[in-house]
Amino acid sequence: MPSLDYIVVGCNCHYIYVAYKTATFYLNPLPIDAREKVCRHIDALFGVGVSEALPADVSFEFSKRTGRIKNFSIGGRLAGTLRTDGGIALTIAGAQHFFDNSRRQFRESCVAPVQEAVPFVSGGRSLFCRHVEWCGSNVQVGSDVAVVDDRSRVIAVGVAILPSDLMKWYSRGVAVKIREGLKGRME
Repeated sequence: MPSLDYIVVGCNCHYIYVAYKTATFYLNPLPIDAREKVCRHIDALFGVGVSEALPADVSFEFSKRTGRIKNFSIGGRLAGTLRTDGGIALTIAGAQHFFDNSRRQFRESCVAPVQEAVPFVSGGRSLFCRHVEWCGSNVQVGSDVAVVDDRSRVIAVGVAILPSDLMKWYSRGVAVKIREGLKGRME
């Protein structure tokens, strides 16, 4: 029986390596390219089939230190940033692209405010429960949502504080904490 003098296990970017004495074995548990990884994240977060809206000219930015995907752009405009917890922080441009090009699935991750709240929400203020006119069934606590006005324009993106059924039921409290409003961004 061979003696187990030492075993070294380490990680180098996308590969896991195991070194035993002088032999090094490379294991690649997830041989996945960047586009496929982003597609899987989008489908898991916003509904199956939403990733089909990604065009061919999507570009990725990688971390120099870890080699992980930092963000992705569509047509030269930042569409979303990958978080370390597996989530995607969409920008207004990314949410508008998915809203326009996915069939119906992405609409289930959207919230529509009443008309009187649109100027405040597009300015970056939080959306309150009493001002929610409609919300999709895919809206859950902590999920990223797009706030859409009556002209099918994404006016803000943010994080849901309440699930969709409670947004409709409650009349007090914050429903969506806005991260980026249409009027508050610089281009």
